[in-house]
Amino acid sequence: MWEIYDALINGIPEELKTDELICGYPHSYVRSGEGAGIASMRLMDTRMPMFTKDLLGLPLREVATCIKSWNFIEASVGLAAINAYYNNPQVARKNGVEFSEAKRVEDRMNDPFIMSQNEVRGKKVAVIGHFPYLNRLMEPICDLAIIEADPGEGDYPMSASEYILPECDYVYITSSCLVDKTLPRLLELSGNAKRVTLVSPGTPLAPQLFDFGLGALSGFIIKDNLRAFRIVAGAERVKIYSAGQKVTLKSNRY
Repeated sequence: MWEIYDALINGIPEELKTDELICGYPHSYVRSGEGAGIASMRLMDTRMPMFTKDLLGLPLREVATCIKSWNFIEASVGLAAINAYYNNPQVARKNGVEFSEAKRVEDRMNDPFIMSQNEVRGKKVAVIGHFPYLNRLMEPICDLAIIEADPGEGDYPMSASEYILPECDYVYITSSCLVDKTLPRLLELSGNAKRVTLVSPGTPLAPQLFDFGLGALSGFIIKDNLRAFRIVAGAERVKIYSAGQKVTLKSNRY
């Protein structure tokens, strides 16, 4: 079950260090050199942290191992460390991610739910995570099921994944499922889908994820590290998208 995590961790060069780290809400933030990454903060603090020492200055790969922690706040730091490498603009571009040189781009065409509307029309679709405007964008055009850890009106609980996902044509999974360790099982359940997409600013733009059943990675590249730091710290009350650009990386199968 840890293969997907080991693939992400082992791909991080050993020489990189952790230069900045912050646990804000709703995101964690880690910077290594010019690369910065975020991950959604899960406030389900289920176990004591793995690390009791100062994480600043440690090898980025070592901090990335926090993703395996069953303390989900600590695990979000691990995912942010993973993203500090894979979502570094230089690394992402080498891996085939396309994006502009502008500091901030409002690129609606890289929103996973907007760009796939024609493709999912009339299909069975499941989304793990209740994203903003999801009902308005997807519900009128497809047979939509929204599955949520904290379900609201009309949502399904996570246990419904066992019944819904095997019948779906398209599945979208929030990257928070890397943090809470449900992703491997969700990918297994989605084996019949035409495409499975990992979604949210915490998505690692790591091509090795395609080896585990994902067909597309819908994530976020931070281009203004200082502003991203200030947003996560609460010094600026704006959305994290103000510090970069939404991007998408698709498998060669699509």
